[in-house]
Amino acid sequence: MQDIFAARVLLVDDQPELLALVSGRLRQAGYGTVDTAAGCAEARACFAAHRPDVMILDINLPDGDGFSLFRELRRQADIPALFLSARDADADRLFGLGLGADDYLTKPFLTQELLLRLQGILRRAYRLPSQRTVQIGPCTVRLGDAAAELAGRTAALTATELTLLQKLADNRGHIVTFDALCQAVWGDGYYGYENALGVHIRHLREKVEVEPSRPRYLVTVRGLGYRLEVQP
Repeated sequence: MQDIFAARVLLVDDQPELLALVSGRLRQAGYGTVDTAAGCAEARACFAAHRPDVMILDINLPDGDGFSLFRELRRQADIPALFLSARDADADRLFGLGLGADDYLTKPFLTQELLLRLQGILRRAYRLPSQRTVQIGPCTVRLGDAAAELAGRTAALTATELTLLQKLADNRGHIVTFDALCQAVWGDGYYGYENALGVHIRHLREKVEVEPSRPRYLVTVRGLGYRLEVQP
């Protein structure tokens, strides 16, 4: 997808006023198609009828919760997603990101910030294909396909994981600071996402390391950041 504004957006929230506000703002910004749903059942129907390119999900829904809905829909397709919720506890944000969501924004929010974060997700998820591969020990990562092959298994990388790996690979053998990685993923408004970074790194290790709990290649440099080791 070269034009991010051609993306089909699925917006799920149980507040009619918010659905109208956000969907209207998305259309004003240039997004051509915005499907809205007030609960899990409607979201499933929309997803089945018109596969979205990106999802914006509330957590507290009248017929379920956004976390469970996200897991259910992601089993069907690897669609990037942003949680939009009044639940602002760090535990909720880290749990949502730990499920594989690309971002988490708390209510109340600025619509311009939502638009910027959505654009960032779409650019990461649908960047022009690259033929580049990155070798991480026995793991081969095809950046163009966002796929990691290890021990005969292929794991799909999320948009955020792909961005992190590209940043680390571009600086292979050198420390990439926490700040630099956060900025690569979330831009200048990354403050408060340092803990979320660790969640995404953990998931990335699960896909590229033979022993994720004892990483050999994607290593932590305590107090500074992370380093992707040079291939022997």
